[in-house]
Parts: sequence; structure tokens; C-alpha cells
Amino acid sequence: MNSEKGNRGYLAAIVLVATLGGLLFGYDTAVISGAEKGLQAFFMGAEDFTYTNAMHGFTSASALIGCIIGSALSGLLATRLGRKRALLVAGLLFFVSALGSMNPEFLFFEKGKPTLALLCAFNIYRIVGGIGVGLASAICPMYIGEISPFNIRGMLVSWNQFAIIFGQLVVYFVNFLILGEHTNPVIESVGRGVNQIVAGSDPWTISTGWRYMFGSEAVPAGIFAILICFVPETPRYLVMIRQEGRALAILEKINGTSRSQQILSEIRETISERREKLFAFGWLCIFIGIMLSVFQQICGINAVLYYAPRIFGDMGMTNPMVNTVVMGVVNIIFTLVAVFTVERLGRKPLLISGSLGMALGAFGVALTFGHAGMELLTMLSIMLYSASFMFSWGPICWVLIAEIFPNTIRGAAVAIAVAFQWIFNFIVSSTFVPMFNMHLTAGDHFGHWFTYALYGTICVVAAIFVWRLVPETKGKTLEEMSRMWKKA
Repeated sequence: MNSEKGNRGYLAAIVLVATLGGLLFGYDTAVISGAEKGLQAFFMGAEDFTYTNAMHGFTSASALIGCIIGSALSGLLATRLGRKRALLVAGLLFFVSALGSMNPEFLFFEKGKPTLALLCAFNIYRIVGGIGVGLASAICPMYIGEISPFNIRGMLVSWNQFAIIFGQLVVYFVNFLILGEHTNPVIESVGRGVNQIVAGSDPWTISTGWRYMFGSEAVPAGIFAILICFVPETPRYLVMIRQEGRALAILEKINGTSRSQQILSEIRETISERREKLFAFGWLCIFIGIMLSVFQQICGINAVLYYAPRIFGDMGMTNPMVNTVVMGVVNIIFTLVAVFTVERLGRKPLLISGSLGMALGAFGVALTFGHAGMELLTMLSIMLYSASFMFSWGPICWVLIAEIFPNTIRGAAVAIAVAFQWIFNFIVSSTFVPMFNMHLTAGDHFGHWFTYALYGTICVVAAIFVWRLVPETKGKTLEEMSRMWKKA
């Protein structure tokens, strides 16, 4: 250990454990992409109700309801329980959700018999997992931001986004391995939102495959819940609850003895008014945090991530799951671009350039989707759209949300911003399929064109918003945020 510069190995271990929460965030939100067709076919076999497209849309997105609840509660739990124990709660919720979604019949229902009551139970388990996602999405970046030295804070918080995307890639790959030689069922419409399973569809995928996909999350969830018990609470929270001795010990391990006393004094100075009201630093601070969350979602990226296999299938790709894994690898690579450039280039340049790249990709999809001979251009446009998000709005939004709010209102402000993020995630995810499938005349591609043209236009507006309103926070301590907003 270097007592002057701090123990970077200790810091790295703490951040690694915290980013497992991000991995579970990505895993839980993307697991539905591989499981949804088998799940749909399973409940289509029910005798006591008709499983419609509307029901399937709700079931596919039900976890997002939990995400809204979890993110809304995150500020309260992070303040009452502390950042560490709130993350432990999230890990336990992930674990319960994984096992319950795999076996929703547990204790109360007949195994393998789809009923309306079983569908309700399944959705409850998914909502429980969503609450864990909502907590993790708000508290993981908050935890990393509060424990990190200011000069590498952006990079370390960006690793949380890397973990989210890595979690999505892992689950794409896990779903691919679980599916193996089996195939997803083929489902065709019979009108009025009702479907039927095409004869010859693989029965294993319908009865069992989706269960393994949901249940696989229990492994990383259990590991996270155990490891989070061994990380420290953040120094800023410890000062808030008047445990300055513990806070100083952690600061010394991370920042070294020469800097730790100065950091503790700065924290104490901003925490002294810890009962400040939400708008104590003006409405613009909260508005910018909320709009960062809103733009991250209404640019439409999660419609691509959640429905990737279905989109690639509609494009005529022979193996949509392989294309989905390839997209996951591209996403990982471009998330690393943000990780290693955020401290050098700053937050705003990455957000603006990413917005424009996404707009170009979205307009490319709008112009080429569904046209014979242009499948490669469509695929490249989707990759550009996704990759541009991954080095900009994906990680940088979380960096800014973790650092832009003053210490005394951070818990409540982050909770509000992240709640808006999940509300708009739900709106985008639930409207994508109806918009995408809109037709003005039989067989036209109006829905494809309109959906991605809308997303592209929103990306341009997002670039203007960042350019005009979002402050650059590169190189500023969390304590300096209070002074910055006091002057605004």
C-alpha cells in the first residue's frame, strides 16, 4: 500500500464489486430478448384466457414497472440504509426474481400448466427484479462516484456502463448457449392481436428454454449479494451520519494520507447543510438531470436492445441470435472508447458527437429498412446507431447523474432523475412494436421509416440540449458541484 497516493488495488476491487450491480442491471433487462418468444408460446397454451399481443407486450416490459418503483425508492433507501446496504437489497431482489421467474409455479401452481393466475405470478417476480434494477441503476453509479478520486471519477463510473453492456452481452451469449440446437417457436398472427403457434415449433423451447434463461441470473445475483457485504460504505455517506473516523480511514486507503484530511474537510463543509431542500440550488440543476435521463431513453436505444433478435429476424437475417451477439460485442468495444476518453475529452464532446452519430444511424435505418438488397446498409446503420450510443449517452449520462448534483441533495435528485429514465424507458419499449408495425397501405414500411426517423430527430435535439445547457464537469470534485450551482 502507498500511504501517500492511496491503494489503487483496493479501489479497483471496490469498483469491480459495485459494477457487478451494473452487470445485473444489463443482464436482467436483456434476458427477455432471448426468452420472450418461448414465454409467449407457453402462455398461448392457456385454456382459461387468451394471451394477446397486448398481454405479451406488458409481460415483456413488466420489469420496467419495478424499475420505476426501485429508482423512485433509491434515494430514500440510499439515505436511510446507506449506499452499501441498499445495494445488498438490490442483489437479494435480483436473486429472488431470477428463481421466481424460472419457476413461477413454486408452491402455489401446477408445474407447466399456463393460467392467468400463473401469468400474474410471473409478472410479480419480474417486477421484483425490476425493483432491484431500479435500485442498482441509481445507486451503483452514485456509490462509485462518491468513493472515487475526482480525477478518475468519470472513468470509474463509466465502467458501470461497461458492466451494463457486458451483462447484456453475457445474457445474449447465455441465451444462445441455452437455445443450442433448439429453435424459438414460430408464431403467426390470426388477427385482432391474437396469434397461433406454427406446427412443428420446438416444444422444448416453449416448455423449458425460457425458464433456464431467466434462472441463469441467479448465479451472478448470488455472487453480487455476497461480495457487496465486503465493500466499505462511501465516505460521504459516513460523514452524513457523523462517522468521520470511518470515513477518514477509507479516504486514506483510497486517496493517501496527504489528501484524505483535505477531502474530509471539503465533504464536511458541504454536508453541514444536509437538510437542504431539493431546489436549494435552483430548478435548472434538477431539470438538466431529469432531461439527461429522458434523452437517454427517448433516443430509442432500448427498443433496439430489448427487441434485437426480433428486429434482425424481420430484416431477413438467417440467425438473429448470432447477429444479436455480434451487436453486443460492438457495444462493448465502443463503451470502452468512453471509458478511456471521458477524462481526456470531457463529458460534453462525447455526448454531442454520440448524438450526431446516433442520428446518422437512425436516419440510415429509416431510409433502408425493408428494401431488397439494402440489408447490409440497414445492419451497418443499426450498428452505427448502437455504437454511437455506447460511447456517449450510455456511460456519460450515468457519469453526469452521479456527479452533477450537490452532496446535500444527491440521493433525492438521483432518485428523481433515474425514475424519469425508467418511466421513459417503459414508454419507448411499449410503443416501439406498435409504431414499428404501422402501415398506411398493405405491405408498406411506413412504421419502420417513421420510428427511426423520429429517433433520429430526437438525437439531433439531444445534441442541441447538451451544447446549450449541460455544464462540463470534467476535473471537478463533487464538493465543487455545490459551489458551481450556487453561482448559477
